[in-house]
Amino acid sequence: MKDYKRVVSIGGHPLDAELMGGPIALRMNAKGAKSTMVHVTTGRLENKDATEAEKTQYLNELNDQIANVAKELGCDAYQLNYSSSNMPSMPDFVDTIYNYLKTEKVDLVVTHHVGTMHDRHYYTHRGVKAAVQRLRSEKVDIDLLYGENLEDLVGFVPTAYIQMPEVDVDRWFKALEEYQIFRGGINTVPYNDYYRTMGRVRGIESSCPGFVKAYMHAGLVEYA
Repeated sequence: MKDYKRVVSIGGHPLDAELMGGPIALRMNAKGAKSTMVHVTTGRLENKDATEAEKTQYLNELNDQIANVAKELGCDAYQLNYSSSNMPSMPDFVDTIYNYLKTEKVDLVVTHHVGTMHDRHYYTHRGVKAAVQRLRSEKVDIDLLYGENLEDLVGFVPTAYIQMPEVDVDRWFKALEEYQIFRGGINTVPYNDYYRTMGRVRGIESSCPGFVKAYMHAGLVEYA
């Protein structure tokens, strides 16, 4: 994999960007890159009967968690703050992502694979891919990878493997554990167990010793 200078990982919800792009950000940052974790939507409480005060407290705590995770990863964070129940039109979303990537001079984007169980992950996939395609049509040198995400596995076939030294593995999980949801405090999704296990499985699969993070190259049109 070539060295990238400006890396952006775009997730549909808080935690997704770090799960997908955290490992590659750690690798590229060590070589002098700048990386950003982008969150498309705000989080929400699973309790539909939560009071407004409880919702506000949750979002304040989540904002602190986002900042803490970014600090641990040596990245910054950027929040679009869309509500899952009130998203902009796809053309408007594509324009937003296009303008952000162009302004930031991004050369690598990581986002969701198309085979997902969540509509906001699919929305993010569509918009990010369209924005990257537009930039590539303008001869911008930008690549797109799909990061392994336990909720986006339908048709996910790894085409790139990043071997992670144990110090980066520890740093990644220390960062992820800043999120209450990753620690199991919001729902019962076994995030920690899955990603720790799959890092070892991908290592065996790729014949690489140790811990490995899997990525899939996006199929994009090449412009002459």
